[in-house]
Amino acid sequence: MKTIKGPAIFLAQFMGDKAPFDTLEGICKWMASIGYLGVQIPSWDARCIDLARAAGSKAYCDEIKGVVESCGLKITELSTHLQGQLVAVHPAYDMLFDGFAPEAVRGNPRKRTEWAVEQLRLAARASENLGLTAHATFSGALLWHTFYPWPQRPAGLVEEGFAELARRWTPILDAFDEVGVDVCYEIHPGEDLHDGVTFERFLEATGRHRRCNMLYDPSHFVLQQLDYLRYIDHYHEFIRIFHVKDAEFRMSGKSGVYGGYQGWVDRPGRFRSLGDGQIDFKAIFSKFAQYDFPGWAVVEWECALKHPEDGAKEGAAFVRDHIIRVTGHAFDDFAGANADHDFNRKVLGLA
Repeated sequence: MKTIKGPAIFLAQFMGDKAPFDTLEGICKWMASIGYLGVQIPSWDARCIDLARAAGSKAYCDEIKGVVESCGLKITELSTHLQGQLVAVHPAYDMLFDGFAPEAVRGNPRKRTEWAVEQLRLAARASENLGLTAHATFSGALLWHTFYPWPQRPAGLVEEGFAELARRWTPILDAFDEVGVDVCYEIHPGEDLHDGVTFERFLEATGRHRRCNMLYDPSHFVLQQLDYLRYIDHYHEFIRIFHVKDAEFRMSGKSGVYGGYQGWVDRPGRFRSLGDGQIDFKAIFSKFAQYDFPGWAVVEWECALKHPEDGAKEGAAFVRDHIIRVTGHAFDDFAGANADHDFNRKVLGLA
């Protein structure tokens, strides 16, 4: 069995314009000072990394690693959540998602998609140069506007949507395969890959591509009212990245899982800082120990109530207290369990 690595933290929600959060070195020193051992880096944030330069220069990647490791940390993964989202965008969302792209390709969906695909290719090479084996991203969505079947979905629509999604992603998956890095899609509302069934549809559409894997974040399953523990039983072989994020769903007589267009504070389902929500993390960490999860426990802080610095400080201790140092031997070894073929046959009455 493997002991999960951590605690680590996703830097995206913490980068800012003021020290120590405005440079990679500054934020890494701060995270190390409160107990973190690893950082997941948002590839779109130039304060953290120049993705194009990282893709083309092993020496530059060694510099980035040197900055992080000088603070006592490791890089766990790169993230292209924003760029991955733009690989597939329904026209209804063009205006809202243009903000994720550079100004030069805004208002031009074809150019924006081409830019996003190239960003993923750069991320593959950068991950290789950094010595990473997994990558975090979003799938994007062509079908999300039809998730509720009214008006009735025409026959073949879902199949065509996943076929097109796979057509766009398969060359990207191939690029990651060439460098030995798993693509881990965060299973997330708003993406066409938002639960187990949709992941299976996409996996089949890619021909069960061996680099098609997932990022597990139980908070999104609480908000969908999906069993996040049984999910691990079903899909543990595909889970390569783990976001440790808490959530709660408070039953209401006025709104449900769709939220009534309310802000995060007032929605029945909302994200919380670690320990403030409803998720059974003891059970989750137990399942990851049981299934030999090979990666890191990465805190993703999102909370409508608590200050992010407090969330980060509490998160490090929370993860550290939940990591199970796995045993190296069975608890009943003292009773004597060495294999003896002849003795076993006697026990079975076959001597």
